[in-house]
Formats: sequence, structure tokens, C-alpha cells
Amino acid sequence: MSDNFAKVGNAFQRYLEVERNLSLHTIRAYMGDLRSLLEHLEKLGLKEISTLELSHLRSWLANQGVKGGARATISRRAISVKLFTKWAVKNKYLASDVGATLATPKGHRTLPDVIDVNKAQLVMDSMAVRAGEEQSAISLRDVAMLEVLYATGARVGELCGLDIGDIDYSRNTIRVLGKGNKERVIPMGKPAVAALELWLQDGHALLVSAHSAQAVFLGARGKRIDQRTVRTVVYEALSAIEGIERMGPHALRHSAATHLLEGGADLRTVQEILGHASLATTQLYTHVSTARLHKVFKQAHPRA
Repeated sequence: MSDNFAKVGNAFQRYLEVERNLSLHTIRAYMGDLRSLLEHLEKLGLKEISTLELSHLRSWLANQGVKGGARATISRRAISVKLFTKWAVKNKYLASDVGATLATPKGHRTLPDVIDVNKAQLVMDSMAVRAGEEQSAISLRDVAMLEVLYATGARVGELCGLDIGDIDYSRNTIRVLGKGNKERVIPMGKPAVAALELWLQDGHALLVSAHSAQAVFLGARGKRIDQRTVRTVVYEALSAIEGIERMGPHALRHSAATHLLEGGADLRTVQEILGHASLATTQLYTHVSTARLHKVFKQAHPRA
């Protein structure tokens, strides 16, 4: 990669980290898109970002489609490059915002995987039975993690980041740090609170170490639990139930949102619980509920 492209890329990454304060995952996605664009530009013979034109951006996106890129991925990359060109103009790398008029392909929004209420209950019950049989710290931890994920709709990263002081037993809530370092308080039901208390009273002390700090959930060696371990625990717990295909922690988040809406919660409340920046994101779950309604209707009504 040319020195000019490398310099611009490093500056854009600093902008995402310092000024936008984005998560590592989001920054990685933006920078991956930018590297893909810059590599394409070099193949076209460009060496200076100042020579970038709209036709180059269109060529890059078209190339993604030829390679079999999903519409959703191409749409995300178009959004990424539009942010980049806007930043590049502001910082005088470009004379004009060539990405402003770039068309953003609409991705096909797929409905999220959702576990029905009865199967969600079965998952929690089976985990509790296992914990009773094994009587180990790990099994108590796993029960608490699944109960909290399903009760709160928290993201995996938010669960891993939980500290002891983030739990408010008087209000049955947890305080999490979400995307963009935005803090929110989420209510929990009695089963989740009970599982959390049992883990902290009977299991936490058996794993705690000098590396635990104030972490609520710990790995086998006493360090704060990592996201990979949480995903593995959830995958195994859900796959053990007949009728549930391979699903992970996000399925519990989707299920929590859908079950809240089906139970009568309003969109704004669910938006606050999930920590969505846009109500449009939360509205996707209304489509899930409608789809489930139609499915039940077709199965149950004699003239469906």
C-alpha cells in the first residue's frame, strides 16, 4: 500500500477511536472496508487519495457484487466509504465529497432467530437441573449467564463487562456499558436475580483469583470471562434442546425483545432495554411478532 494511502488510513483509524469513540468491533469493520477500497484503488493505478472519484467508488462496489458479496455487506461498505469521504473532505484529503451521492444498495433484512417462550423456559430449566446435579461453580455460573442474557437482552460484551457494583438488588437491575460507551440500566426478573445471587454466593468464590478484579462472571482460571466462552456456553445449552437449530447469545437477545413485545411492552421501552440508538432497529422485532402470529394462525385456524 502506498505511503499516502497508509497515512490516510492511520489518520482515519485515529478519528474512529478518539473522536467517534467506537467499539473495537466497529472500528475493525470500518477499517476492513477502507483497506478493501484502497487495495482496489491501487489496482486501478491510483496512488493519491486526492484523485479519488465517484466512478472509482462505484467500480469498487460493483467488484464486490461480482465476487458474490451479499447485498447487506455491500450496503454496509457503501455506508463506510461515505463516512470516510466526508471525513476526508473535512481533513482536506479530498477537495469534494465524492461519496455523498453514492447510492447505498438496500440489504435484505432477515428476521432474527427467535426461540419460543416454552423452549426458552426449557433451556433455563435444563440448565438449572444440570447445576443441581453437578453442584459445580461453572454450572452455577452458566445458569446465571443464560438467565441474565435472556432476562435483560444484554449483548455478550455487556455481560462480560459486568462488575459486582453494577448489580442493584434493591431495584433488581444491572448497569451495563453499551455501544459508544453509553450506560443504561436494565431490569431483571426474579429467576435471573436468584440465579445471579446463587452464583455469587456459592460459585464465585471458588473461581476468584488475583486477576478477577470486580468482575461478576469469571473464567475457569479466575479472570474476567471472555466473549468466546460465553458464546460456547450458550451454543451448547441451546443445541441440547430439540427443535432449536444452532443459535448463540444474540438469539437470546432477539427472543427477549420479541417476548417483551408479544407480552405488551411498547417499542420505546424495548428500545431502552436493548440500547438501540434508532427506534427503526427495534421495529424489526414487530415484524418477527407478526410473522409468528401468521405462523400460529395458519397452524391453528381451520380456514387459514
